[in-house]
Amino acid sequence: MDALKQGADALFILLGAIMVLAMHAGFAFLELGTVRKKNQVNALVKILVDFCVSTVAYFVVGYGVAYGASFMIGAESLAAKNGYELVKFFFLLTFAAAIPAIISGGIAERAKFWPQLIATAVIVGFVYPFFEGIAWNQHFGIQAWLKAVTGEEFHDFAGSVVVHAVGGWIALPAVLLLGARSNRYRKDGAISAHPPSSIPFLALGAWILIVGWFGFNVMSAQTLDKISGLVAVNSLMAMVGGTLVALVLGKNDPGFVHNGPLAGLVAVCAGSDLMHPMGALVVGAVAGAIFVVMFTLTQNKWRIDDVLGVWPLHGLCGTWGGIAAGIFGAQSLGGLGGVSLNAQLMGTAMGVVWALGSGFVVYGILKMTLGLRMSQEEEFEGADLSIHKISASPERESSW
Repeated sequence: MDALKQGADALFILLGAIMVLAMHAGFAFLELGTVRKKNQVNALVKILVDFCVSTVAYFVVGYGVAYGASFMIGAESLAAKNGYELVKFFFLLTFAAAIPAIISGGIAERAKFWPQLIATAVIVGFVYPFFEGIAWNQHFGIQAWLKAVTGEEFHDFAGSVVVHAVGGWIALPAVLLLGARSNRYRKDGAISAHPPSSIPFLALGAWILIVGWFGFNVMSAQTLDKISGLVAVNSLMAMVGGTLVALVLGKNDPGFVHNGPLAGLVAVCAGSDLMHPMGALVVGAVAGAIFVVMFTLTQNKWRIDDVLGVWPLHGLCGTWGGIAAGIFGAQSLGGLGGVSLNAQLMGTAMGVVWALGSGFVVYGILKMTLGLRMSQEEEFEGADLSIHKISASPERESSW
């Protein structure tokens, strides 16, 4: 029976890892559809290569920072219990690699290629797992301190704060240090549109992310005996709430409609195992509103050129999700309880401060040393030709 359980758990978490791995295709196509045509190849290459760099950094350094484990032992030891620890690494890696995938969307169309890969290695090797270890592995006694002070630990079941808020708040300094795309905000006050290159690809990316998210959330149980249908239905309801509110507030704009479900799913991650489905619907609806309102403000009023709106989508909706778990997870609002609003506020604030400070340090050092931004000529030509020497759809096809 033990062998059967071990095998079932390994298969369970492996399927989760594969579903979240597939989400990276969603990140790629969401970015590809949003950027201009001359930067589509770059979007695809960045997501794949960032994932590979993340894998090495997390395997060699990051997983050990978060969980104190090392894989530099014999294969016989690694294969014990059907290799469950290795598959668990694979699953958690897909979470870690989401951080550079999130950042990629904010800095699209003008960032240098190689400096971003260096940033990826540092963020996935240390910055992200440092906070991951605090939230999910009791590092430094911070969770115990929160429990002593508030009565409960900081609760983040599937990473509203640990993954999404951290990714979004690291991205904000990168976007600010890079500056806006050329000719985006003109000196006469006019704003150049820079419309998405492909709504179908944008929609495809959103759908891949939506489907994969059920692995992201449900498989966060990590063992088969802890699986919860409540997590699945809460994820569904938050996705629906985010979509419908984004549809109304976004005035039928397809970009808002397809980012609305992602906003809802970001927000529900933290408390998806605690909330009542109606609470999850409200959490998703609020997240959809946050994204539409804040994306519009950042782009048009504050003139922050966050191309995919990753700070509103992941940073702010993830922050809301961490807080919302403390509100809608309470028994008084139909939740399961066992969560404290004060603990959620404090834990979420820790994640935001750590991510924001780390983002300024990592990208600030890179800007001073290697530089972050392509030249004006390279940006005008587009990242596809400047970096990869090929466009997504060559105008002159070979005839032989």
